[in-house]
Amino acid sequence: MSHTPRNILVVGAGPAAWRFVRAYHEGAEAAGRAADTITVLNDEPYIPYDRVAIEKIFKDTEKDLTLGDPELWNAENINLVNNCHAEKLDRTRRVVTDTEGNEYPYDVLVFATGSRAVRIPILNSDAAHVFRTIDDVKNMVSEVNRLQDTLGRAPRGIVVGGGLLGLEAAEGLKDLGAEPTILDVAPWLLSVEVDQGGGYAVNAQIKATGIEIETGVYISGINKDADGNVVSVSIADSPSEDAEIRTLPADMVVFGAGIRPNDELARDADLALGERGGILVNDACHSSDEHIWAIGEVACVLGRTWGLVAPANAMADAVAANLLNDNEEAQVEEFDIATKLKFSGVQVAGFGDRRGTTEGCLEVLFADPARGMYQKIVTSGDAKTLLGGVFVGDTAPFDSLKPLLGRELPAEPNVYLTAAGGGDGIPDTELPDDAILCSCNNISFGAVREAIVDGNHDVASLKSCTTAGTQCGSCVPMLQKTLEQQMKKMGLTVSKALCEHFDFSRAELAEAVRLTNLDDFDSVLARFGRGGDGCAICKPTVASILSSFRNSYVLDAGRGGIQETNDRALANMQKNGTYSVVPRIPAGEIPAKKLGVIAEVAEEFGLYVKITGAQRIGMFGARLEQLPYIWERLVDAGFESGQAYGKSLRNVKSCMGSTWCRFGVQDSTGMAIQLENRYRGLRSPHKFKFGVSGCNRECAEAQGKDVGLIATTNGWNLYLGGNGGANPAHGRLFVKDASSEDIIRYIDRYLMYYIRTADKLQRTARWLEDLDEEHGDGLAHLQSVLIEDSLGVCEDLERDMQRHVDSYEDEWAATLRDERRLRRFRAFINEPNGSDEGSHLYVLEREQIRPATPEEIAAAEAGESDTVLLTGTKIPVGKPSDLNPVPAA
Repeated sequence: MSHTPRNILVVGAGPAAWRFVRAYHEGAEAAGRAADTITVLNDEPYIPYDRVAIEKIFKDTEKDLTLGDPELWNAENINLVNNCHAEKLDRTRRVVTDTEGNEYPYDVLVFATGSRAVRIPILNSDAAHVFRTIDDVKNMVSEVNRLQDTLGRAPRGIVVGGGLLGLEAAEGLKDLGAEPTILDVAPWLLSVEVDQGGGYAVNAQIKATGIEIETGVYISGINKDADGNVVSVSIADSPSEDAEIRTLPADMVVFGAGIRPNDELARDADLALGERGGILVNDACHSSDEHIWAIGEVACVLGRTWGLVAPANAMADAVAANLLNDNEEAQVEEFDIATKLKFSGVQVAGFGDRRGTTEGCLEVLFADPARGMYQKIVTSGDAKTLLGGVFVGDTAPFDSLKPLLGRELPAEPNVYLTAAGGGDGIPDTELPDDAILCSCNNISFGAVREAIVDGNHDVASLKSCTTAGTQCGSCVPMLQKTLEQQMKKMGLTVSKALCEHFDFSRAELAEAVRLTNLDDFDSVLARFGRGGDGCAICKPTVASILSSFRNSYVLDAGRGGIQETNDRALANMQKNGTYSVVPRIPAGEIPAKKLGVIAEVAEEFGLYVKITGAQRIGMFGARLEQLPYIWERLVDAGFESGQAYGKSLRNVKSCMGSTWCRFGVQDSTGMAIQLENRYRGLRSPHKFKFGVSGCNRECAEAQGKDVGLIATTNGWNLYLGGNGGANPAHGRLFVKDASSEDIIRYIDRYLMYYIRTADKLQRTARWLEDLDEEHGDGLAHLQSVLIEDSLGVCEDLERDMQRHVDSYEDEWAATLRDERRLRRFRAFINEPNGSDEGSHLYVLEREQIRPATPEEIAAAEAGESDTVLLTGTKIPVGKPSDLNPVPAA
């Protein structure tokens, strides 16, 4: 059925406009509307682009952010008019006039004018930059470069606003070499996206990246010198006219303090507007004028305007469907406003009832504000129905939980608190077909599974045919997981590609990295990847590979941001948010003097002490900022990191052996010490453990270890591929009665071969099982490769291992020598915590700074105490710095 051709005029050319034009164009022929003409008025010089990704322009001013296939704008019935600003709307004549006087008649008008950055009305506000368009970012890049040349130092940038725009702007300035400070009126950053606990965790993480923040402050003016250059900003702790004003030095200012809908054209034409702005529309996005519709950030629908991708897409799809079918049946409902973000290595995500306002709800949470870790799950009072969640620092649960919003959880809530070690990992539950996998494009799990059944067997083709994962990209890990689940169900071989960014398997990528001199994630991605920015799958995998073959400090060269949570802190986070300190004690042998040091440290810092299952002494309960001081004592005493936090060698367990035991036939303790000192710090696809028994009584349980040795009267029996854990595996006998020299040679080869060829996060037992499937007998394959050198790689494997041995450096010793590295462990004792206890006064006690108690303050003020009270704007926990003694009473 054909219809009379009509002119559809779209004012605005942002993501909402692009989505509408694409949807209408794709459905026009089937609806008999192929003769309709669409004209889009674009006030920028660029083809519609992804505004959500404009921060990428900071790093590459020529970055192509074009949305979708640019051929859309070459279609015969689509007319894109760039550099065209609509100035007047005549609703009677149904004409829009631009600033040049050109008139554009319409039968249907779709407002997609979006929003603009707020420019705060203060002194010299015109001197500030705004952060909204490609040209805005390019102007900031030019200004930073100019200031660097003029000043001969890093420019000081003030970013006003601690929301998404502000944080992205601050990160961009930092990447350009400026020194940014974020100002925000709220007590914590991202106050819309996260609750108080999550906000303080965000504050801590942002500070740790080198971006300064000032919360709870109001900017009152931008100050210039006689030449018109910005020199400072004036701020106050309240908006009151009587508030005390102070200044912060600044060379440039960026406003990122929110947005306002671009509704002036509609306002001047007397269209109905929302109470707080935006074109008022019904649930079908139809305005008070029968010929006019509104979508995206300019539309006031469901009682408010919306500044997120998913609502804009839903509005655009609804209007396209309604215009194609001449009805209002397509209506928007409550929007999914879940967010998953990452900037400066800081991960933040939230969905549903983030603040726990539902009556009778239960909040299950884990928090470590000093580390910037926070995870909260909100459920119904019986802990069964999922109502929401907030995740900062570790957003791993987000992908699995968000589709379950409003549904019954398949497991206890605490198992999803990955940062707290709440369980054995997120349950591998298959989510229902009607659950939404991609919120941006409203794509269900069922639609993705159907596409897989239809033959789309990789992430790239799934994205192409379903559009899932094509906008913000946060759902791509779940897309990959769903692909693997469905293909296994269909009996098909699952692709070994690491993720959508790398066609290589983990083993192939490891070999590629090994053969190059690449030493950072961006270089690996550029050389071997498929573009993009990486994801939660490939980043930690590449971090592990780089650590395995380069053996340089794991947190340098940008590797800190891609490491696993525990690796970033060089400590293992415990359930209550504190950290464990586990020094290496090779074979469990320790002199009494060093044992005494552990006792002293544990007592001084109030740590819980336990002999671990790995035959080591663990100290538990340390705060992040205490770790350097604890390790300083331990390193001075000759201890090294035990890498209890890494995917690496954990320990070499040993019995007493022939040195003490009357049954021992070999020196198991000596062999264990030699092995532990040789393979310490070796990063691998997963953790691995050794056991060395001095006789066949097997007191060290060597046959349950990844590498196990049992002494014989003629040498050593070597067992490989044993594991404990959820699926225990018995080690397999690799060689009998081997000499100590041969044993070390074989282990060198075995570990390096495992590191080169295993899959991501694969234990040696599972790797050996895969070799069984591939070669019929995995152990026989290993014997052929590692003893007979059937692949001609043994010399190469030994050389790689020797390179590791020769270049090993204790990570904590390296950290303590470098003030720059120590900064990531710095926390501030006067972090906002919702409490005024101590009135912001502090006490120095045994070189540790703590809040003063009300009693101490009262006694000091009355002159009844010798306690010295201290104050400061930023007081680092630990040794004195930037402190001012309070005058005695």
